Amino acid sequence: MQITHLGHAAVLVEVADRRILLDPGNFSAAWHGLTGLDAILVTHQHPDHVDPAQVPALVAANPGAAVYVEPQVLGVVDLPGARPLAADTTVDLGGGVSVAAVGGWHAVIHVDIPRIGNVGLVLTAPGEPVLFHPGDSLATVPAGVDVLAIPAYGPWAAMKETIDFVRAVGAPHGFLVHEGLLGPRGWSLAFNRLGEMGPATLVDLRDGQPWQPGA
Repeated sequence: MQITHLGHAAVLVEVADRRILLDPGNFSAAWHGLTGLDAILVTHQHPDHVDPAQVPALVAANPGAAVYVEPQVLGVVDLPGARPLAADTTVDLGGGVSVAAVGGWHAVIHVDIPRIGNVGLVLTAPGEPVLFHPGDSLATVPAGVDVLAIPAYGPWAAMKETIDFVRAVGAPHGFLVHEGLLGPRGWSLAFNRLGEMGPATLVDLRDGQPWQPGA
């Protein structure tokens, strides 16, 4: 498995001859122009996870890619050919790669803000590490996760909650995502604190270079 963090929530996973892009949102541009994708997956409808201005062009540039999105996304973003990926379902991406959707709801931002759907994504392939990208929720803790994409900051989370989430998942490897609202000092604070207080060995993927967990 090879993982490239393309900024904020966007992550490119290359495994078992498949290229899979997660959450191409509008807080990053490094995913613009990607081709050769086999799948595009979206955890929820917020534009920092699915950019309504750019993702249609991405889909058009990757006509062979399967597009699976949290069901509410279909009513918000125009993505011809996209299919719903509801919580508690699993889809086959080919090559032995599968993705299981877990959870179902975005974390509470405020009681006055209506909640929307959110699915965490658990990617598996034979003989490869298990990757979990939770989207915008810390409520679901899948078993057997080897690599955790850890939300560094969001208006819906507190450090104490994120630490407990990382501990509960128990993955041996991790990297920060959802850092688009943090400056360098905030990123370093989150990286150091989560690394010190959680079980995962964290890696810094801000340079956009591919990383092979355990290599």
